[in-house]
Parts: sequence; structure tokens; C-alpha cells
Amino acid sequence: MGNLLSRLKSINIQDSFASKPQVSGTLTRVAGLTMEAKGLKVAVGDRCRIDTKDGPMDAEVVGFNNDLIYLMPTDELKSVTPNASVHPISSRADFPYGSHLLGRVIDGLGNPLDGLGPITSKTATCYVPSRINPMSRRPVKQPLDVGIRAINSLLTVGQGQRMGLFAGSGVGKSVLLGMMTRGTTADIVVVGLVGERGREVKEFIEEILGEEGRARSIVVAAPADTSPLMRLKACETTLSLAEYFRDQGYNVLLLVDSLTRYAMAQREIALAIGEPPATKGYPPSVFAKLPALVERAGNGGPDQGSITAFFTVLVEGDDLQDPIADSARAILDGHIVLSRELADSGHYPAIDVEKSVSRVMPAVVSDEHMTMARTIRQCMAQYTQSKELISIGAYVRGSDPKIDQAIMIHPHIDAFTQQKMKEIVPFAKSLEGLKDLSMILIRDAQDRVARMQGGQMQGQPQQGAPKAASISFNRQSQ
Repeated sequence: MGNLLSRLKSINIQDSFASKPQVSGTLTRVAGLTMEAKGLKVAVGDRCRIDTKDGPMDAEVVGFNNDLIYLMPTDELKSVTPNASVHPISSRADFPYGSHLLGRVIDGLGNPLDGLGPITSKTATCYVPSRINPMSRRPVKQPLDVGIRAINSLLTVGQGQRMGLFAGSGVGKSVLLGMMTRGTTADIVVVGLVGERGREVKEFIEEILGEEGRARSIVVAAPADTSPLMRLKACETTLSLAEYFRDQGYNVLLLVDSLTRYAMAQREIALAIGEPPATKGYPPSVFAKLPALVERAGNGGPDQGSITAFFTVLVEGDDLQDPIADSARAILDGHIVLSRELADSGHYPAIDVEKSVSRVMPAVVSDEHMTMARTIRQCMAQYTQSKELISIGAYVRGSDPKIDQAIMIHPHIDAFTQQKMKEIVPFAKSLEGLKDLSMILIRDAQDRVARMQGGQMQGQPQQGAPKAASISFNRQSQ
């Protein structure tokens, strides 16, 4: 008997017998994209696997009501039968973070979309983003070169700034994002294409982004035909990747297209599980998630890098008072507005400088740079206010020196703010062009003073300086 007891004690019992068994549930109802299940002990955010006629289908817990669990599929909802088995599989998705993702195109769960094989690496690590104490963040003090002349000079962006790109459909926001990807001095670029047309995803990667931009970029794509949960996941995964590289000490440029599609995906999920709508059909959870997402970008701590973020905001009917646009404007550090009127006239990039602002620009540029930019913006505003009188010929030259100066400088500003799609203008060159514009104004003012002193109140302004500046801009655009 003693030998039997000693032999039993020597047997190594597997830990799996001691572990808590996973309880499976059953599917009770499907309404739209929402599935209801019972018999599960899971938390919001846990993943489950549903047995269907065509094989297993993954879903995520998005809410519950007493014992009723609400699930949303990560892929297309099909071949689901009544009383199908639902199995919990994990509390979160495993995602391999690392530099091996550079140059790849993935979905919101980390699955490859580019046909270049599975994503594997020996150096891949797991990463759980943590919230940064606002008192630990470094202030925005350094400018970031994005390769766009109009932005570098008149709307300078700082490292760690969060900017909004407000535009309607078809005014060139995707092209502008691609130009910034190729022209930026950031170490790594993370691009999130959320809710876009499937055709535009491939065009953006192959034609707009190009091989040069793709080599140091990670693209997370969730086209419009994916489930709202996948669109939500894609946006959050994009932020998580940017946070990972920032914590490694890199300066990251984050481009999310678009924040509006993220809000729409959250609206679909929230309304499906019974949350009441509020402003224009958007439930309150949407306006709670927007600042939580945006605040994840920005500068890190003393030993970390930065995330400079551009969130595109789709304004329906070019209405800048849309609830999402209005909310985004309040939580971002500035906004760039793309004008349909400029796009229709062939002016690209169609940046409306007068309606755009960079709130950190005074902190990242010199006083001289700020003064020159402010003077050019004043000339643009003066021309816009008098444009109607000028176009119908009601304005008489010499009536107002400020309007005369605005008319004189307008074609040079127009040429300065345009740029070819493949052209990259560094920050230093953009500043040189801004100085050339300022010299045109200074010489024009000197010429006016000289004419007044000589008693010549009428006459043409000096032609030499504008011609030299025009040659300077043409040389930059070549």
C-alpha cells in the first residue's frame, strides 16, 4: 500500500486539469450586424469564435445586458445558424510589434493584405500601450518638415502636434497625405486608411505613396466594405503602432484617413447595441472616444520620441459645422482646410491658408518667420475681401495702398502655395521662398515712398523684384 501511495504522488498532474474550463454559449439572435448570445462569462473586448456552416467565424464582445452578450463580427456575417456554439478564445488579439512591419500593409488585426507572405519575426514583441501623464509630456518646441511649401512656411507644424485635415470628397486630401509621407523628415510613418474605397487603398500605396515612402511606412487598411468593428480596430491599431515606435525613441508621423469614418463605425456599433442617438444621430460614446483616440498622439516622455499626427476629417457638403468636424477642431492643435473652390480651379494642394491655423506655430518658429507669415496672410485676407470689387472692375487703382499691394502680390502667393505631386520642398527652401515674397512687399513699399517723395502718385510699381521672386519660385518647382 505504501508503494502505491508513493507511486501516485510521483505522477505529475497536468496544469490544464487545474485550470478553469472555458464555458461555451449559444447564439440566440442576429439583427443586422449584431449577434446575441447566452451562456458566456466574458468581458467587453474579449474575442469569441462562432461555429457556422462554412467554418469558424471570429467576433468580439461589444456589450451585454444581464446575461445577454452582444457580439460584432470582425469579418463578413454569413452562414450563421440558430443556436450556433460560441466559444471564448482570448481576452485580446496577439499583435507582433516590431520594425519587421515596415513596408507592409496589414488589417486591423495584423493580418497581411499585401500578398508578401505571413508576418513573422524573431524580434517581434507584445506591447500594451499605457496612458502618458500630461505632466510628463515634452512641450512642442521643434518644427517638423513635411515637404509641403505652404505648410512649412505659413502653417508650420511642430513635432508632437495633432493637426486636422478638413476636406470634402475629391479635393486631394489623399494626395496631400502621400506628399507628406514622402517629404517628411520623421523616422517612421504610420498610415491608417479607414473606411476608404478599396480601389483607393491600392492607388494610395502604389501611386501616391510610392516605393520611397513605403520603405519606412506601415499601412493599416480597413476599406469601406469591412465590418464597423474592423474599421474601429484599424484606427486603434494605427495609434498603437505609432505609440510603440514613439516609446522606442523614434519620431513618428501618423496619418489617419479618416477620423470621420472612425466616428461612423463607432456610431454603427453603438446604435446596434441600443445606445440612444444624440447630435445628428451620433451617440454620446462617439464624442467620448474621439478625444481618447486623439490624446494618444503627441510627444512622449524625456526618453521617448514623438507622434506628429494628421487626422483627416470628412466634411459632408463642405460644412465645417458638422458635429464631428466641430468636435475635432476643439481637441486638435490646429487644422488645415482644403478648399473645393481652389481644387476646381486647378490649384493643388488646395490649402485654404486663411481658414487654416497651426496653434503651435509661434512656439516652433522664429519671430522673423512668424512676422513674414502673418504679413502674407494679411495680404491674402485683404485680396479676398476686395475680390468682388476687383473682379467687376469697380476698384480704382490707388484708392487704397493695402489693396494695391494685395493685388500686386496675389499672383506670386498663388504660385508659391502650389506644388507638384512628386515635388518635395524642404523646410529651409520653403523659408527662402517666404523671404522672397516678403522682399517683394518691402521693395513695393519702398517704390511707393519714392514715388510719393518725387511727386509721382501714379505709375507702375518696380518690375525687377517681382520678376526675380517669380524665377525663384519656378526654380523651386522644377
